[in-house]
Order: sequence, then C-alpha cells, then structure tokens
Amino acid sequence: MSGIIADNISSNSGLIKAPSAGVWVKISAVSASSSATVSFTSGLDSTYSKYCFIFNNIHPATNGVAFEFNLSTDGGSNYNVTKTSSFFKAYHDEADAGTHLGYASSADLAQSTSYQYLISSADSEGIGNDNDQNGVGYLHLFDPSNTTFVKHFISTIQYNQKDDYSINNRIAGYANTTSAIDAIQFKMSSGNIDAGIITLYGIN
Repeated sequence: MSGIIADNISSNSGLIKAPSAGVWVKISAVSASSSATVSFTSGLDSTYSKYCFIFNNIHPATNGVAFEFNLSTDGGSNYNVTKTSSFFKAYHDEADAGTHLGYASSADLAQSTSYQYLISSADSEGIGNDNDQNGVGYLHLFDPSNTTFVKHFISTIQYNQKDDYSINNRIAGYANTTSAIDAIQFKMSSGNIDAGIITLYGIN
C-alpha cells in the first residue's frame, strides 16, 4: 500500500483525499557497514524539485564523532561546494541534570567548502558508539538541478550523545552555487559509519 488515500468514502468518514503533490518516491537506499563514506552519485537530477534523505539507526564506529555531509557539482569527483548555514540544538541528559536550547556557532558554516555538521563533535557533543546509541533524522535538498538560484537544505537530527544526552539538532542553509548539485556524500568526522541506512526519496 502506498499510504495515500485516493478518495473520500463519504463526507463524514474522516478520510482526507491526498493532494496531487507531495508523493514520495523511493530512489535508492544504502546500508552502511563499516563504511568510510556513503555517497549518492546518481538520482539527484531534474526529475524532482525536492529530495529527502532519511537516516535510520546511524551508528559510528568511533565514540564522540560528528556526522556530516558535503555536496558535489561534478558527479562526486569533488565534494567541496561552498555553503552558508545555521545550527540550533536542544538537549536533555538521562540524569535530568542538564538541559540547553540555543544556537551553536561552532557548527555552522559561513561561505565554507567544509563538510556541514548534521551532528557536531564540538563541545563533546558527538554521537555515541555504545551498542544502544544511534542517530535518526532527515535532510531535505531543494531543487538541486536548478542553474539559476542557490540550493537550500533543511535538516533535523535526533541522536544519543556519547555521555547519554538526548540531542536534537536543527540545521538549515544553502549551497552557494548556480551549478547543478548532482552528488552528495555522508561520513563521520573520524572513523567509519559502523551501521545504518540512508534512503533517498524524490518528492513530487
């Protein structure tokens, strides 16, 4: 089943007809297994104006590292697109002793070709590699094949920090290029992606 309701059964059924837009189409999925990087070098084209990467049970081999991404305009030969971004975080620890909500200036970019943090390792906030620790979330990339405007992205990530904090990150920004974005790469700041699945969807 697609999960899309094609039509209302009756006016008081509580069922809502699905809109003509917003259909998610699975393009590909990569299962990491001690992987240095996970790259998508196909599937990002002019077919859709919006793409979404879903992160499921991302687990690092190394404790306390960052999870990050970069973009390419040459099919993955180079991951060095200039980006500007913002980064907000909220956290709460298992012992109920520490909370925070605020901007993370150590995790944003300002006209940088560096990898963009989805999970930052600054301030000892890297993802944990205990057997019960992982990260989940998504990254939306808008109109990557557009050759007139910059390319915007939005991400939300929820994960277990290495010292048992629950951390939620909100990242947004743009790739400052009018060239088409045609590849993306994910990696840890150190060590491998021990396990996890990254799935790419196109959205009508």
